[in-house]
Amino acid sequence: MTKQVQAVIFDWAGTVVDFGSFAPTTIFVEAFRREYGFDISLAEARVPMGLGKWDHIKAVGELPEVSQRWQEKFGQPMQKEDIDKIYQTFMPLQIAKVSEHADLIPGAKAVIDGLRDKGIKIGSCTGYPRVVLDALIPAAKENGYSPDCAVATDDLAAGGRPAPYMVLQNMIELAATDVKACIKVDDSVPGITEGLNAGMWTVALLLSGNEAGLTQAEFEQADEATLNGARAKAIDAFAHSGAHYQIDTIADLPGVIADIERRLAAGERP
Repeated sequence: MTKQVQAVIFDWAGTVVDFGSFAPTTIFVEAFRREYGFDISLAEARVPMGLGKWDHIKAVGELPEVSQRWQEKFGQPMQKEDIDKIYQTFMPLQIAKVSEHADLIPGAKAVIDGLRDKGIKIGSCTGYPRVVLDALIPAAKENGYSPDCAVATDDLAAGGRPAPYMVLQNMIELAATDVKACIKVDDSVPGITEGLNAGMWTVALLLSGNEAGLTQAEFEQADEATLNGARAKAIDAFAHSGAHYQIDTIADLPGVIADIERRLAAGERP
């Protein structure tokens, strides 16, 4: 019987780096504006977070309020060609900017070092395509984070989230032998669904990522009422996600690991 966690597979932005997940969201707003002179809000840009970036743009265009404004401006729904053009604008902007958002979320390094000390392997996957991830990896390494495995949303022919292929590829590369001894940690619902679809334990992050949308400074300066409001908003977003655990940030993960190992020892499965 497996009693110990073998691998933890982390998302990137809003999970380990880029508090508040601002690198992708701000670039989406800029790409829509540059290509079409069309404004979307940061809140609208955040709604489909966790999907691959082409699918993310498509999903933003399908939001009822965005779709209505688009049709009013252009006289027809957003077309595939429009998505392609926005994506092509998005990509070089994202590649250029992603390294500026590679600061580790407070507590991340200590937690990951602690996992390594326990012999737990560190995997990762992302909604970023490979060209963006390749720009982020060295920047994160300079800041002290270098996972054992990193899978991008366009690495696999089968596709990305919410399907389980990226986390299963992590299992293969990490040589993890038991899916129920693996944990997926993410700040987005598609990322949680990805872990559930793979049969893993899942941990949703409430305050460091996309759903709360706080900057690190806002988080650190917030009073308890402000944090409770942001936490409630994120809890609502994850309400039907099926996540096994919900914690504020990666700093709270060690307690979850201990509880999962207790449950594994008792014969529980995700």
